[in-house]
Amino acid sequence: MGFKKKSKVSAEFSMSSLTDIIFLLLIFFMLTSSLVTPNALNLKLPGKNSKPSTSKPSDISSISISKKGTFFLDGARIDYAKLKSKMRNLKKAKGKDATVKVSPNAKSSNDKVVAVLDLAYQYGIKTVLEDPKK
Repeated sequence: MGFKKKSKVSAEFSMSSLTDIIFLLLIFFMLTSSLVTPNALNLKLPGKNSKPSTSKPSDISSISISKKGTFFLDGARIDYAKLKSKMRNLKKAKGKDATVKVSPNAKSSNDKVVAVLDLAYQYGIKTVLEDPKK
């Protein structure tokens, strides 16, 4: 009896399912990466400016942040709610020339610095961020 066994194993690999998965992952990462950027801060980096700054150093209000997270406006201690109203009043008084200098301590929380920068951004106040003080 001449029975032949046909037990050859095919060594081919189908790439179609793998390419489908890769394309789905590509679409997923493209969509999620576009959703991340709107939450970023709009920072203007220093560089060449077409017009010189019109604000004098005496016109700039100073906000300091201590290492414990307390705020100081022009040297006087202030809480966050009052800082919010003071920044609103500053914007009303000076208009588009309103400028604030933010001076954080090196050990202060980044959340406090971002909160002040976010307040300034909400009211359209220009900010200058100094190097952290030790």
